[in-house]
Amino acid sequence: MNLNKAMIIGNLTRDPEVKTTPQGTSVASFSVATNFVWTDASGQKQEKAEYHNVVAWRKLADIIGQYLKKGSKIYIEGRLQTRDWTGQDGVKRYRTEIVADNMIMLDRAGNASSGGNYSAKPAAASNDIPTIQQDAPSINSESDSDEIKLEDIPF
Repeated sequence: MNLNKAMIIGNLTRDPEVKTTPQGTSVASFSVATNFVWTDASGQKQEKAEYHNVVAWRKLADIIGQYLKKGSKIYIEGRLQTRDWTGQDGVKRYRTEIVADNMIMLDRAGNASSGGNYSAKPAAASNDIPTIQQDAPSINSESDSDEIKLEDIPF
């Protein structure tokens, strides 16, 4: 049995860059920063930021490009993938990235970095966190009513 699963919660370090392949498929690339905090042997609080490259395809890429911006807090779920290529200087290069399958916008309406609250529930339930999922089954079948499926999004 094999498992390749990545789950992170963090903030976008730059606005997503959305491009279209020659075949017409949308692809978004962006970076998410996460922080690790610990206390060292001398009792001092330490903090280290990690930067994760993320790629999303198709409708999820379009949604990310439309609603997310630098500073947005998100949950990303996907798989790790390493690409390699030879640069113009002849040196082989590698890039490990998360290929996103699922994204949840964690910003609330009214936050400075919020792009808005987009929920599948009526406006009265504006505090609910929306979920956008691509090509993967629901993790928790009890929360299906809170989930926005790509097929249901009109844009």
